[in-house]
Amino acid sequence: NPTLLFDKQVVIKRALKSSDSEWNSQFEDFFKCFGFTPRLCRPYRPQTKGKIENTVGYVKRDFVLGRQFTSLEDLNGQVHRWLERVNSTVHGTTYQIPLERFKEENLSPLDQVPPYKVVHKETRKISRDCYISFLGNKYSVPYRFAGRTAELHILEGKLEIYVDHEKVCEHEILPGNCRVSKKKEHFQGLLSEILKENSKCKKNSQIPLKFSGPEVEKRSLDVYETFSQGGFE
Repeated sequence: NPTLLFDKQVVIKRALKSSDSEWNSQFEDFFKCFGFTPRLCRPYRPQTKGKIENTVGYVKRDFVLGRQFTSLEDLNGQVHRWLERVNSTVHGTTYQIPLERFKEENLSPLDQVPPYKVVHKETRKISRDCYISFLGNKYSVPYRFAGRTAELHILEGKLEIYVDHEKVCEHEILPGNCRVSKKKEHFQGLLSEILKENSKCKKNSQIPLKFSGPEVEKRSLDVYETFSQGGFE
């Protein structure tokens, strides 16, 4: 697999060996999809980082500076012609022609790999009435997930909703705002559960309450006779 050099933004926890580092999960999914091996720059070593950023300066100086174009298509055409020229000349550091060097890399054409899906993710709290909010609109969620936390996956005009890493439903993203996307199946069975709970509460409220009377001390009638005669002085 080809190896690419990266800066610290793509790594969560660095290890002595790049392959043992903890990568950003989305970046790890990306490089495994395209089949390349990332390698991290050494910390506090600007010479390594300079190799990455120096190409940006080269494009600015040799291609962008003083160039004129009439449209994006015109600019793309000019940059392709520029690439053909610079990649056909000897490189000042490697002393090799880039197009010849590329042949040794044995890279796989991108058109042989399915397009990578870039998914935007957000977190939402599902309301008690079984909806989540996104960009000013509301989307229903199966009622059993009310009150839970959901992760939204936004991709190609669709909104996928996950709870505990399980996809529970999806919606087409609505244009505008103050609109509601409601699916009837998300509320099927809810009414029967409400009626069942109400029935339980009603049944419990009809149970007669039993109160035990106060305990009365039992005394001999002789005690009352003594009181009536003025006893216990």
